[in-house]
Amino acid sequence: MTEHLSSPHGAPPSRRTALKALGGAVAAGGAAVAATGAAAPAAADGGKPGRIPKDLKPGGAFDRFVADLASKDQFSGSLLLTCRGRTVLSRSHGMADKRTGVRNGPETRFALASVTKLFTATAVHQLVQQGKLNYTDTVGAHLDGFPAEIADKVTVHHMLTHSSGLGDFFNLPGFPEESKKWDTADKVLNGTVQFIRRTKLAFPPGAGNLYSNAALCLLGAMIAAVSRRPYYDYVTEHVFQAAGMRDSAFYTKPQWRTDRRIAHPYTKLPGSSQRTDSLEENLFIGLPAGDSFATCADMERFAHALLDHDLLDAPHTDLMLGAKIPRPPQKNPPQGSAPPESTAFAGYGPVTALSQGQWIHGHGGGSSGASTNIDFFPGSGWVVVILSNYEARTTEPIAGLARRLILEQ
Repeated sequence: MTEHLSSPHGAPPSRRTALKALGGAVAAGGAAVAATGAAAPAAADGGKPGRIPKDLKPGGAFDRFVADLASKDQFSGSLLLTCRGRTVLSRSHGMADKRTGVRNGPETRFALASVTKLFTATAVHQLVQQGKLNYTDTVGAHLDGFPAEIADKVTVHHMLTHSSGLGDFFNLPGFPEESKKWDTADKVLNGTVQFIRRTKLAFPPGAGNLYSNAALCLLGAMIAAVSRRPYYDYVTEHVFQAAGMRDSAFYTKPQWRTDRRIAHPYTKLPGSSQRTDSLEENLFIGLPAGDSFATCADMERFAHALLDHDLLDAPHTDLMLGAKIPRPPQKNPPQGSAPPESTAFAGYGPVTALSQGQWIHGHGGGSSGASTNIDFFPGSGWVVVILSNYEARTTEPIAGLARRLILEQ
């Protein structure tokens, strides 16, 4: 999608021992979890906590690959690789604002596109943990005005696993024109939900798989209804600040235009070899489905805060990360995608893959001028964050190479 208040401040998350972090995540990935939400039992993980492969070190094959892409103007952005909390490689390439000559750097905030869904999912699990939501709650239990096929049948479980039958809303008649008029956070979220009320399900809930930005926006509205706080305020306090994500926020379009720390989005128009600044195509503010902003360091903090149980207790972390529904195999997987022997699942927010005996949790995102990816490997302690202000799929070959090198060590 063009899926996509001021920057929050908070103390860095505690870094518990690696064994504690691994224990919770391994339990999450040990086996498929039934729709009832019961956590899978703990299982041994195939992670290898040995030496750092030379190809992932500064000057190694991975570093050279990214530099080559950047030299050909095929990558602009920042990346961060850490192993058990220690930085292995940090790099930035390209321009954050080509007009004013601001370069990307480690402090640059990037639009996250669909990686934002991880924050919305975390908030949902927090409210479940507090007893204010349930995975079996229907849309109609907390939101009104929906047709019966949605209100009475679509559950939190369906929306988290993209099995609700809800799809997208960006191409709905009238949405592009109407959304340009929204100039507050409330208008953006409430206006989007109003358009979703008019949609039809592609299939009965639970009967298929359809990636759904609409579902995550409804979850955001449910977070606001249940917490009795604006969605944006809840996520700022209970996710960004709780995880020590000091440079993360849902920036507004006026902030995006003027803040030199925020990367402008660039994309190629059809038939053109030149990229154009696509900032004005975006909404006034991002949605629960996409386009919050963060630095690479903040995304790495998020991964550790989740695995260290700073955001959720151990059972609900297990529920969030654990495999739920197998994802259909891709007919034409992109260059650099996960190895073909991987088995991918929808988790309760993240995408979870089992490859070469290791669990990989994370999410990717792409829109006009944003391509993002985070992977964390609980068995071996790796976290890989790649954020780009170029068009969708820019980060895919980079993320794919990182996965291969980590899994082969």
